[in-house]
Amino acid sequence: MKSILSTLAILVFVAIVGGTFWFLWSKSKTKPTVFETEKPQVTDIVKKTVATGAIVPRREVEIKPRVSGVLQELFVEPGKAIKHGDPIAKIQIIPNAQNLNRAEAEVRGKKIALDNSKRELDRNENLFKQGVIAEAELSRWRTDYALAEQAYQAASSDLQIVREGETRGAGKQSNIVVTSTVDGMVIDVPVKVGFSVTESNNFNPGTTIAVVADMNDMIFQGQVDESEVGKIKEGMLLKIKIGAVDEQQFEGKLEYIAPKGKEIEGAIQFEIKAAIAKKPDVFIRANYSANADIVLDERTQVLAIREALVQFDEDKKAEKGGGPLAPKKKFVEVETKPQTFVRRDVKLGISDGINIEVLEGIGKDDTIKVPANAGPAAEGAKGGPGGGPGRRRR
Repeated sequence: MKSILSTLAILVFVAIVGGTFWFLWSKSKTKPTVFETEKPQVTDIVKKTVATGAIVPRREVEIKPRVSGVLQELFVEPGKAIKHGDPIAKIQIIPNAQNLNRAEAEVRGKKIALDNSKRELDRNENLFKQGVIAEAELSRWRTDYALAEQAYQAASSDLQIVREGETRGAGKQSNIVVTSTVDGMVIDVPVKVGFSVTESNNFNPGTTIAVVADMNDMIFQGQVDESEVGKIKEGMLLKIKIGAVDEQQFEGKLEYIAPKGKEIEGAIQFEIKAAIAKKPDVFIRANYSANADIVLDERTQVLAIREALVQFDEDKKAEKGGGPLAPKKKFVEVETKPQTFVRRDVKLGISDGINIEVLEGIGKDDTIKVPANAGPAAEGAKGGPGGGPGRRRR
């Protein structure tokens, strides 16, 4: 009995040791690497740069008053279409006490002078009738009276301007009625009835009563980074996407590139402007945020591969004699039989940052190895018109 138990214990021990060695050996065994592959595809490649900005009217005018006072009445609201000369607001004049007192004193002085001139004229007319003075002398007194009357009327008009901001009979030329200087649509009224407003003059820009713009002529106004501005030029086509207008893309034409950049958030940005081809069934509001794709180059239906599949090396021949390195050569690894690859140099064209055009080196039926550092392919990138789907790494 003891011999049987001893034998059983030995067998169990041997089985445990053997199983442990087998487990360690199986874990250390290197599994064969299976590389993922992809097929070239025929596609469109667009090389572009992106500008961020907004949609703004080409002509936007701020309407300002010509007198200071309190806003008494508003005749417009945002969204209303107006024409040149239409009334926008009415200003109530709050006269300055010092100016008012000076104007009233001036009127009183001119009235005294007018009354005195009238008395002298009446006296000299009586003397003329009596034949005491000549007609030439009477004409001089008549002229003095006319001048005094004119001065009194001018002082009275100045007093009325100080009090009310206008003279009688001013009509549409009244300064207290603010009118539009252009045709368009009112897009903003930043003031309300009762607000104090200041006049526009040589020393003060004045208070903006309303903003009027031509909403039928809109442009894209954006910023381009200094690293991209050298690649664009006036006349290039833009594809503009407006965030607030879903599933709509607008065509544009680049009209202006700023000759001087501005520092914005630590980076130098250059302003650009582009005309927009408006669609009749879409109303574009001012200051919609938008992105513009500026097309630098474009190829349609060309053979292309994912740019991450391209590998580089250096020509070491140039190192002999201490010379500079030659430009890096571009190549891909093409599958000749399952999991067997050969190097093939390629000539490449334009790239959109994801796909790159292949001019020479491979055909649409070739299968290309995916390098370890290439990263995953985008949805729908594998396979393609050139053949069946690529194999995945197991």
